[in-house]
Amino acid sequence: MSRSHPLRAALLRTAVVATAAALALTGCGQAGDGSGGPDDAQPGVSPETAASYPVTVGDLTLEVRPERIVALSPTATEMLFAIGAGDQVAAVDDNSNFPAEAPTTDLSGFTPNVEAIAGYEPDLVVLSGDTNEVVAGLTRLSIPVYLAGAAVTLDDTYRQITELGVLTGHPEAAADLVDTMRSDIDKLVADVARPAEPLSYYYELDPTLYTVTSDTFVGSLFTMVGLTNVADPADPSGEAGGYPQLSAEALIDADPDLIFLADSKCCQQNAQTVAQRAGWSTITAVQAGQVVELDDDVASRWGPRVVDLVRAIVDAVDAAAAS
Repeated sequence: MSRSHPLRAALLRTAVVATAAALALTGCGQAGDGSGGPDDAQPGVSPETAASYPVTVGDLTLEVRPERIVALSPTATEMLFAIGAGDQVAAVDDNSNFPAEAPTTDLSGFTPNVEAIAGYEPDLVVLSGDTNEVVAGLTRLSIPVYLAGAAVTLDDTYRQITELGVLTGHPEAAADLVDTMRSDIDKLVADVARPAEPLSYYYELDPTLYTVTSDTFVGSLFTMVGLTNVADPADPSGEAGGYPQLSAEALIDADPDLIFLADSKCCQQNAQTVAQRAGWSTITAVQAGQVVELDDDVASRWGPRVVDLVRAIVDAVDAAAAS
């Protein structure tokens, strides 16, 4: 996302609250809220039968294959193209920058406008949240909506890919993608170095030291590879939604072994800028050269490229363990 860092952090915290609400609601008449496990039975979700229409996912039924999809989430855009539904995508939001062939518009996923969306004559709209009463507005226009809220677990990611495959007529490609992602991540996690003393890490969302705890989607990936999050004590009860802001003093005292920067593009942060911060030269990660610059987009999305994020984490852990 290309946003100034205070807004970026605020949007992330808002997304956490919105996701929790979406997971708690089951009567919205929409699908894709990430509730339940990936193997829960749902009408119309069988890959063997979903290629023919009508198909049903949750409370959403499509009578025919959608040919004009509007995706208002960068993650949804990546998922749709990854399962072979790119030719059916008529428009995507202004933050969907991958893949390059995605038909980017000035549509906003953060402040969606019903009239602007309807102008693309969609037969399916994919959203990451229901702001501006957009779902009700689209429903009044008889435009089908699929909600693909921010994932809390990898199972949420797999479920959304599977359901989008069903809805778009690509169930087998979606199933193959999920199988490949599972296999790749399982192998990465199985092969990662695991020192006798677990390594600690700090994950930076922006230079004002907003971060994530282990209770977030991103945090869960680090837990999988055996890392300890120095931010967990800053939000023990979850009042910050898993996105606390640390003080420089607390972070320096925590002395993480690894630092991961998810603000290298938005805020031009790197190993050199971190080392120049007051007091940070004493942190083990800085002294050992274990400051990892992540791709902001990959680090903030829960789609197919989450495998790349896990790989970057594993490579950093292996390098640190070998040093």
